[in-house]
Amino acid sequence: MTTGRPGSTLARYEGRDRKLVAAATAILVVDAQNAELEAEVLEKHPEFATAVRERALPAMKRLVDGGRSRGVEIVYTVIEALTRDGRDRSLDHKLSNILVPRGSRLARVIDDVAPADDDIVLPKTSSGVFNSTNLDYVLRNLRIENVIVAGFVTDQCVDMAIRDGADRGYYMVCAEDACAAYSGDRHATALRAFGGYCRVQTVDEVLGDILQR
Repeated sequence: MTTGRPGSTLARYEGRDRKLVAAATAILVVDAQNAELEAEVLEKHPEFATAVRERALPAMKRLVDGGRSRGVEIVYTVIEALTRDGRDRSLDHKLSNILVPRGSRLARVIDDVAPADDDIVLPKTSSGVFNSTNLDYVLRNLRIENVIVAGFVTDQCVDMAIRDGADRGYYMVCAEDACAAYSGDRHATALRAFGGYCRVQTVDEVLGDILQR
């Protein structure tokens, strides 16, 4: 304990090395959807294509399977409009010409890491899942304290999820090898940039820190 203003006693928090109780932990899978595997995307971003195929998707599958076996809640978010013409999209998505219509196959989670029957999938139309979905409400109803983030892309929607989650009082963890950006440099730069808001670990390290009680 450390003393603050006169007459008050404040808790002292040090480091980001606590164990994660499974019942209070969720894995948030960000935008691991068919839209990211479209030929146009992979041809335009060859480093991303390689990272997804050789590192991120296998690591993400280990994370999801390992978390589920430990009793961790698995929550997905995907870019998907609530309408077919996308009129509900954020201004940024309209200006960026980002549209995944309601019900499109491009909105479906990649088969390798597909949701189980009772997993939660939240559609969003902005970079920040906390801004354009009811994720915060859902996590609090589930009594979640710790959020492990994986997905695409590291320097955009993953970054937003981690920063916004930290600001809302969640203990954030980034499973770095289960994320990918459109280049290796962008991935590495993002991890350095938002590392102050979370604990950055490999999937194996994350799974090793989950307590089943």
